[in-house]
Amino acid sequence: MMKIGILVEQNDQRIAVVPAVAKKLKELGTEIILESNAGLQAGFSDDKYEDVTVASRKEIISQADLIISIQPLNDEELSLVRKGALTIAEYKPFFDKEISSKLKSVGVRAISMDMIPRTTLAQSMDVLSSMASIAGYKAVLTAALKLPRYFPMMITAAGSIKPAKVLILGAGVAGLSAIATARRLGSQVEVFDTRSAAKQEVESLGARFVEVAGAKEDTGAGGYAVEQDEDFIKRQREEVQKRAMNADVIITTAQVRGRKAPIPIPSTTVEAMKPGSVIVDLAASTGGNCELTQDKRLSSTKASGSSEIRTSQVRCRKMPVHCTPTICLIFLN
Repeated sequence: MMKIGILVEQNDQRIAVVPAVAKKLKELGTEIILESNAGLQAGFSDDKYEDVTVASRKEIISQADLIISIQPLNDEELSLVRKGALTIAEYKPFFDKEISSKLKSVGVRAISMDMIPRTTLAQSMDVLSSMASIAGYKAVLTAALKLPRYFPMMITAAGSIKPAKVLILGAGVAGLSAIATARRLGSQVEVFDTRSAAKQEVESLGARFVEVAGAKEDTGAGGYAVEQDEDFIKRQREEVQKRAMNADVIITTAQVRGRKAPIPIPSTTVEAMKPGSVIVDLAASTGGNCELTQDKRLSSTKASGSSEIRTSQVRCRKMPVHCTPTICLIFLN
């Protein structure tokens, strides 16, 4: 009987397998070994898991035939995995160049969920798109909490207050979710995307689509941005800076598969923004769309007083109740 190990995620509130998915795995004739309190932060105590074995982390890693986790095991833990065992996680081999050789050296097989093609056929296993939707939603709420003004237009006894202006770079899954959320909060939204096909989707959500002529397009890029030439990048930066000077919030989502994220927001653009303005960079894990981005850090510029919320973890750290069941079904598929 195959033994499936479920671990506590490190620095992550989610869990790879919820009780409902564990039950389905049991029906396939497997044995589930659960690390104590693995699902607690996502709202699932150990007693919610029926007919599973609770064991220590070390025991699970050394005994399981299949280890399912969202975050990869560290080097020390990989050395404890049984030879020939299979691990499933987000290994991100494009950015961790040594991971393949590490796995090979310890005799461990692996499936990297982030490498599954973003196609219609593989949609039910698309971990990136499902989490990106949550990221876009949470990015807007995070910005709203940080912004020192209203998002919607308000009528007061002292007169009317204009709505906040939100600039969104990238109209993929995360971008579209951000647009819808920002519009629900009553803000004015402008959107950049290098794909002309995104215009209809953007406008259907009540946002204004801003075009920069001459962009390269690739319908087979799977929702990622396409690397552009220097002339386009220069014109894009000029247009972004012009819009950014009037924006209260900028949310960036543009990433190029397997490469460092493009930088449409140089430091000069940040310095030109209004005091108190906010940037949420969802491309931080791949270098960021802002020149000043440092992943997982929050900072403010002294010259303009604008704030940057720099994190790639908006999507998964603060909404485990919805993130967890979503990602669990993807692992099951």
